Amino acid sequence: MTGIKTTGEKKMMFFSGRAHPELAEAIAHELGVGVVPTKAFDFANGEIYVRYQESARGADCFLIQSHTAPINKWIMEQLIMIDALKRASARSITVIVPFYGYARQDKKHRGREPISARLVADLMKTAGADRILAVDLHTDQIQGFFDGPVDHLFALPLLADYVGSKVDRAKLTIVSPDAGRVRVADRWCDRLGAPLAIVHKRRDKDVANQVTVHEVVGDVEGRICVLVDDMIDTGGTICAAADALFAHGAEDVIVTATHGVLSGPAADRLKNSKVSEFVFTDTLPTPGELELDKITVLSIAPTIASAVREVFQDGSVTSLFDEQ
Repeated sequence: MTGIKTTGEKKMMFFSGRAHPELAEAIAHELGVGVVPTKAFDFANGEIYVRYQESARGADCFLIQSHTAPINKWIMEQLIMIDALKRASARSITVIVPFYGYARQDKKHRGREPISARLVADLMKTAGADRILAVDLHTDQIQGFFDGPVDHLFALPLLADYVGSKVDRAKLTIVSPDAGRVRVADRWCDRLGAPLAIVHKRRDKDVANQVTVHEVVGDVEGRICVLVDDMIDTGGTICAAADALFAHGAEDVIVTATHGVLSGPAADRLKNSKVSEFVFTDTLPTPGELELDKITVLSIAPTIASAVREVFQDGSVTSLFDEQ
């Protein structure tokens, strides 16, 4: 299948870095195109080489790279690929970032800290990106960091509809793992017609990934609780929140998150958790050691492909999520 799709005088080309080729192939299949053949390798000292095997001159180019581990390598590869497209006379360059690296560093909590999420956006713009398409950014304000259009996609319809099809909705309670996720959890409530609860927590500011859960606000006794978050990294926060729900009488706990970062001790924490099911999308590849029966991975490819079509055809990406 060719990596080129034409509509009238316009030409679409779909490119992928090496971070998550399975997702790239799934999106390309949805679009009815192939991934443009690309020669990419690492030199002995770690420098990255990229060369496309087809001409990109005059094409609307879509380049996907999800910022998985080793995250700095894949961000650098994406920047190099953007630069290569710019120098190949691409008509436009849309960067697809299913998981946006450094998104949690979106503001200064204390003096002498960077705002790394802004730096990543600046680097993409400098490299030659015209547009960014991302899925469930950690905070909405990141959209303002890039000097150009940013299409913010949501996995909520995919995740919520899956959960809603599996459980007794009369017993369902949506739970935010902290105050910062309440707005997202509230949208889940609207979609599934369920009440809301909140787990109040306090994070140790001097120790990364250390969380102390204090109390549950809302009625969870005898309920099927769905904890909703944008990402799970080491699993400490979400597993502690689940423990708090069980301690307050929850009948069952299901955890959903768009991005399964799943680093460090996440594998052991998820395996040993009382949570009955963890539901992610495939914005990031799932580590092999986490291919467990209790982990479900849903495909985000149709959502991204629909957005790519709207961008290419000068349509409305926002219309894809108007029902929310």
